[in-house]
Amino acid sequence: MQAFLGALLTLALAALPAAAGAASGPVHGLWLWKTTSVLQTPQDAQAALEFCRSAGITEVYASVPAHSDAAEERRLAQFVALLHASGIRVEALISSINGDEDGAPRNKVLSHVQAILEFNRRHAAQPFDGVHLDIEPQQRAENKVPGNLGFLPGLVETYRAVRTITDGARMSLNADIHNKLLKGDPEQRRSLLTSVPRLTLMLYELSRPDDGATPAEKTEKLRQSSADFFAMAYQGLDAPDVAKMSIALRTPDYGPQLPEMLAALDAANLRNAHYLGWARHSYNDTLAAPAASRAP
Repeated sequence: MQAFLGALLTLALAALPAAAGAASGPVHGLWLWKTTSVLQTPQDAQAALEFCRSAGITEVYASVPAHSDAAEERRLAQFVALLHASGIRVEALISSINGDEDGAPRNKVLSHVQAILEFNRRHAAQPFDGVHLDIEPQQRAENKVPGNLGFLPGLVETYRAVRTITDGARMSLNADIHNKLLKGDPEQRRSLLTSVPRLTLMLYELSRPDDGATPAEKTEKLRQSSADFFAMAYQGLDAPDVAKMSIALRTPDYGPQLPEMLAALDAANLRNAHYLGWARHSYNDTLAAPAASRAP
């Protein structure tokens, strides 16, 4: 085992410089939840890498615990190095349902970000390339009322606080957002789109595998919806520092047709200056799916 891990790390470090630059084309992201549980063995890490290669993934959003033991941290570092060896970026994924709130909730997020920086200092040869925030205040009962964006100022404040840290560490920053955040007035959207350099819109529940629509109909619905949300997001905003945006799709909405839907996003939006790429939720779904129905 130790010999295998040593060889794996040597290979990764030899090719690491190639991973330092950003991909020349659109971003193709993938979420990986419960990373240290999923990657129990070198074979697990290799399987995740092979999936990334087959699916055209350029960056992985790997969930990272705020506190990990030595074995978990070692597996994380080896996985980051393994992905870097194939030119795949890795962002440390941090999730919260109340990280928009001042005081202890926000401080907990900031402490988690600082823990990522400490990880990078200990593993300078294979650091995380960025931080990926999944803060979901819209999941709290008081925020589920349509049009309620009362949580937005606090969320933006958290984003800005994290960005101060990541900019200082020369790390990228991406944040997942619900579509309701793009339905605010111009000043609300401006505050959101200037708080982070990259956003990922979770464009979910447009379709279902059993909804009776043809692939062509689903593709057209997705094309039109993505165009509508880009227009909504950037209408009236001409500042040079607004974030670029990826579009995220998930397995439950498209089943085995998900790869074609993701390709359709690129085809429809590559000429849009605000389009960053697509993201796929999630690698964990592929582990739960029957082997016959798994798609790259």
